[in-house]
Amino acid sequence: MAQLKTANFTGPRTELHDALGLTGCEASYNVMAGGAAVPFVHAHKQNEELYLVIAGSGEVYVDGEITPVKEGQAFAIPPEGHRCLKAGPNGMTYICIQAKKGSLESYTMTDGVMCEGEKAF
Repeated sequence: MAQLKTANFTGPRTELHDALGLTGCEASYNVMAGGAAVPFVHAHKQNEELYLVIAGSGEVYVDGEITPVKEGQAFAIPPEGHRCLKAGPNGMTYICIQAKKGSLESYTMTDGVMCEGEKAF
């Protein structure tokens, strides 16, 4: 099991880069109470962000525009996008993944390698 690291979500925000020893991305699990908002607008120097709304709803502010988002939606923001989030009246739970823009060289089917002869279950 040396290749597997696990972490538990603790509190309303859990950053996972240190807990899991991540070296290619940052990921966080976030729970916002109803009506709560991130208290600042921000952008990034290098990292694009992917958001996965897993429960509830809210709004995302990007470059002066506000867009509603809800459970089951994903959205991405480039590094230079000025962003902020606000939860809807029933709150919002989301995962945010940050990675350096332009760093993805391969993915799923182009990066995966079959381990011939090995059975898992």
